[in-house]
Amino acid sequence: MSKLTRGAYRTFLDAAFGGTGTPKWWRLGKYTDDLSVNLNPDVSSNKNVWDESYVEDNGYEPSIESTTYYADPTDPIYPKLRDMAMNRLKGDDCRTTILEVIVEDTAAAKHRAWKEDVVVKPEEYGGNTSGFQIPFSIHFDGNRKEGSVTIADGALTWDDAKVGE
Repeated sequence: MSKLTRGAYRTFLDAAFGGTGTPKWWRLGKYTDDLSVNLNPDVSSNKNVWDESYVEDNGYEPSIESTTYYADPTDPIYPKLRDMAMNRLKGDDCRTTILEVIVEDTAAAKHRAWKEDVVVKPEEYGGNTSGFQIPFSIHFDGNRKEGSVTIADGALTWDDAKVGE
């Protein structure tokens, strides 16, 4: 059995941030060697008055910490991250969509994908002598949908149909 490489899991943000029309998908991770979705499970163990233990499962509060983003004016996401950080934007100005893709078969035309509303928040800006950085966090905000994407010439096309349907 062969295992998937880390590159099989691909994460994109819509750099249009609420814009109308075709999303401007920007892929996370160019200068990053470790990028994961932290599921942050919300589970608590309790004991009732009968001295019985029980577990409450309240779901997840997923997030991503992108600790290495080097400001690049040619990236479609850069103007928005710069604006959020420098003008302290909040609310709807920080909302967009994330697209998560798992490429299980590189020869396949369609790939498993999920999209969800997210809130993006710059954590700081500046950095060391390696370059101007704007690390940011991504907080998943619901409305999750499973579907599929096709990737052709670097462009992604979402389809509500799941792989195999």
